[in-house]
Amino acid sequence: MKRTGVLISATAALLFGFAGLAQAADKVSANDFAEEASAKGIAEIETSKLALEKGSHAEVKKFAQTMIDDHTRANDELKALAKQKNLEVSTDAELMSKAKAMILQVRDGENFDKAYANNQVVAHEQAIELYQKAAAADDTEVSAWAKKTLPKLEHHLQMAKELQSKTRQ
Repeated sequence: MKRTGVLISATAALLFGFAGLAQAADKVSANDFAEEASAKGIAEIETSKLALEKGSHAEVKKFAQTMIDDHTRANDELKALAKQKNLEVSTDAELMSKAKAMILQVRDGENFDKAYANNQVVAHEQAIELYQKAAAADDTEVSAWAKKTLPKLEHHLQMAKELQSKTRQ
């Protein structure tokens, strides 16, 4: 079980470790936001796809499918906004390949479910922090999109906390 937690934590650090200087300020640049938010979205989708395969609880699989659907939609919207504003979005296949390789080492079943739920809470807390900073960005279109998306992320965090509680039992 400890190994599962360590692997998920290492994966989270790899996937969500883009913070750098952008996270130190109260605001984030539009370009940094687009790149980091798209990377987080890709990570959500990929880890959730794995949860569909490895998860044992029906609630985990249902949550994972919701994450895939919602984050795919959000990433598509973000890509369209980024294209319109000439911003970069993350498409780093090598990063995802490394992350998937690490996640695949995690055991199946209940240990995976607990680790996935814990990871989702942390990932959504970090995403909310990023989107709050983007909501204060100077770019009004990026700020508006971040503000529009924040309630969905906050709902995801609430769902993730409920899932975390269920997988502890």
